[in-house]
Amino acid sequence: MNYEKLKLIFDVGETIAVEFKRCGNGIEADTYETVCSFLNRFGGDIFLGVENDGTVIGVPEKAAKDLIKNFIKMISNPDILSPTVYLSPEIIKYENKTIIHIHVPLSSEVHSCKKIIYDRVDDADVKVKATGQIALLYIRKQNIFTEKKVYPYVKDEDLRFDLLPRIRQMAINKQNDHPWKDMTDSELIQSAGLIGEDAETGKTGYNLAAVMLLGRDDVILSVTSVYRTDALLRKVNVDRYDDRVIVQTNLIESYYQLLQFAEKHLWDKFHLEGDISVSLRNIIAREMLNNTLMHREFTSAHYARFIIEKDKMYTENANRAVTGGVITPDNFTPNPKNPRIAAFFRNIGLADELGSGVRKLHYYVPKYSGKPPEMIDGDIFRVIVPLDDGYSYEAGITNSEPINDMSVTVKDTVKDTVKDTVKDTVNDIQKLLLDLMVSNPRITTKIISDELSINERNVKKNIKKLKDIGLIERVGSDKNGKWVVK
Repeated sequence: MNYEKLKLIFDVGETIAVEFKRCGNGIEADTYETVCSFLNRFGGDIFLGVENDGTVIGVPEKAAKDLIKNFIKMISNPDILSPTVYLSPEIIKYENKTIIHIHVPLSSEVHSCKKIIYDRVDDADVKVKATGQIALLYIRKQNIFTEKKVYPYVKDEDLRFDLLPRIRQMAINKQNDHPWKDMTDSELIQSAGLIGEDAETGKTGYNLAAVMLLGRDDVILSVTSVYRTDALLRKVNVDRYDDRVIVQTNLIESYYQLLQFAEKHLWDKFHLEGDISVSLRNIIAREMLNNTLMHREFTSAHYARFIIEKDKMYTENANRAVTGGVITPDNFTPNPKNPRIAAFFRNIGLADELGSGVRKLHYYVPKYSGKPPEMIDGDIFRVIVPLDDGYSYEAGITNSEPINDMSVTVKDTVKDTVKDTVKDTVNDIQKLLLDLMVSNPRITTKIISDELSINERNVKKNIKKLKDIGLIERVGSDKNGKWVVK
């Protein structure tokens, strides 16, 4: 690494893929927890001799080689790290100080440190305890697509063959000479890759993609018992909802039910593409809903959600993350989570080529609401679209109508400022920490550590960050005092 790249890393600070360790009296024990969490997530870089805030203090130059030998010995010990890995730390000079850089690659296996599995969340190493969380880790490591799982006992009568004439017509509407036009039902299903062979048993049958696209509702729920998409409107009653639809049917009909919910509750603002009027609302909703239906991880217990609020709407679905972080048109590489389902949607005109959804959202959302969308790749994939009923791209109106009641305006402005400050400044761990302090001002770091499944060092590090930016204050002594969330 050159000086400029190192300086940028130290200026940005710790992230999901960067960790600093002080290494004052030797390598801290939690360094191996970070190695484990990086192996289980997307990989990352550890820098020994750097404070949590990015200040480089260095390690004793004469001790550097011994530190590396001890580190390699520890990660080669299956009682410390299992399965063991081979890493090659390097000694780096930075501003006349000696630091040690350890690059940890992404691993194809699930690792544990002292028999505890760790995962990386924001800049913290989190203990993975729940069975569902561990299952998600293994799903993320799989090289196969769960949509290919074969169900030999699913029969023809378990599928909605009555949908096939409609599906065939949708394919023809997109492409007049579409190959499905003259195929029989069984040929169409075979062509779409909805029949497979179980590599372990040798049995053939309908796969999960077939069940999700064409299955009867009861069959879908018997295969994926937690499958559903929860559509909620929260504009007035934000604690519960103003309107709700629970969708638990095949993916084709699910798409139209969710689109109908979007059309019911979202403004359809006038917009011209050349001389043709297009529906910004439908274009945006289409891309959001396509993503949450096509690319979700169906084996996860996490319900998918489509939520419309006053200032935003968003989708959430379980996901097998590939890179993590915010997705933009510049850094996005198409990677279908369920390629057969995605191909089926493209064949019938409900989706376009891979990657087009990211580009379309970044093009159309600013025209709809005046602000860009957010797409976040993680174990839960999120698409967030800001809303502003008063914004009009065509009319050149950039702000909503002012509120006459000045007290309401000031109150809402302060509330929004605080909300934006928290959103832009703190990470997910710190948000949870703030919630705990609000609900129990006398909570201890030990209890926080247990509640969030992270070690006390990370708790104290995040508390320090919240203090530094002025969001919390400690009143009274460490033993008998309390937290004040500002």
